[in-house]
Amino acid sequence: MDPLLQRIRIDPNICFGKPCIRGTRIWVSLILDQLAAGATPEDVLSNYPHLTREDILAAIAYGAEAARERVIPVPIETTA
Repeated sequence: MDPLLQRIRIDPNICFGKPCIRGTRIWVSLILDQLAAGATPEDVLSNYPHLTREDILAAIAYGAEAARERVIPVPIETTA
């Protein structure tokens, strides 16, 4: 297992079982959403000062693993 992924916890009694950064109630998806919206890792760390750079990398690693495991429906674009 990727050592970064050890920073992720899933507990059915915390945040409805959503993947969170270990020791927090910060959802992995929240971090990924902010990065996807254009926030920098420094922005995320500023908003959540108790997170570390490794926590952000762990969220990205988790997202990459999730993308390998299932299909995310996205519109197919064709060029003319």
